[in-house]
Amino acid sequence: MERMIGSLFDGVLALAVLTALVYLIFFIRQNSGLRHVARMLMMLSGVAQLLYIFARFSHLAAAPLTNPHEAIVFFACAATWAYLTFRWRYKVRNFGAFVSALVALLLAAAATFSSTFTPTPAILKGLWLPVHAGLSLAAYSFFSLAFCGGLMYLLQERELKSKRFGYFFSRLPSLDALDQLNSHCLATGFILLTMGIVSGSLWLWQAYGSYWLWGEKEVCSLFIWLVYLAQLHQRFTVGWRGRRAALMAIFAFAIIALTLLFVVAPHGGTRIHGN
Repeated sequence: MERMIGSLFDGVLALAVLTALVYLIFFIRQNSGLRHVARMLMMLSGVAQLLYIFARFSHLAAAPLTNPHEAIVFFACAATWAYLTFRWRYKVRNFGAFVSALVALLLAAAATFSSTFTPTPAILKGLWLPVHAGLSLAAYSFFSLAFCGGLMYLLQERELKSKRFGYFFSRLPSLDALDQLNSHCLATGFILLTMGIVSGSLWLWQAYGSYWLWGEKEVCSLFIWLVYLAQLHQRFTVGWRGRRAALMAIFAFAIIALTLLFVVAPHGGTRIHGN
């Protein structure tokens, strides 16, 4: 059974890489037929990721969110479906090319961590842990969309400022559309992150009898929340838009990536993303 689930992940990774490659070819050639194929592959990739997560859940009889491999896979899956739901409401030209590349990189990163099944401790089988971890990673998925939008903004702005309307100008959305994308993803992600921290505190109380433990993951979680709170304040109170907002989205997501790499991964995912 474990070997079959491992093979399923290999298929998930291969499908994500294929999706990113087709999106890349479409980005270069701008062929409408390739765009349709890429969108279908993205949907299939999202379904395959859900199936892999469900397979691990069925085998473990617990939420598969307690080690770095599982956390990053869930992150990639959340980013995929955040993009698909976002695209259902908003049309952002060639956004999928950037998101699919990020998803493929996340799954490739997940492949570097052990996917071995280990018995889930009783303390990790409560209700609040999967709620907390799921909300936190879903928040990060929307922040990852803002990150991709920030990269697109800087590329488009560079061509506009140079007044040489070349490769990216004809392929990327307007600066206004990208700035609106940033605003939507930032607000949605911050709400989810706040809910994740609150539910994490409830899990800490249930598991350890305290609403907060000042461990490195808790401190990093709080720091990330404060960074995005500052970004929201600067955007909606001070009026930061455009380039500043794009740079903030990239900077804040870099902090998330560093937290995953240097804090969560080396010590496992017992208290995922802060709480």
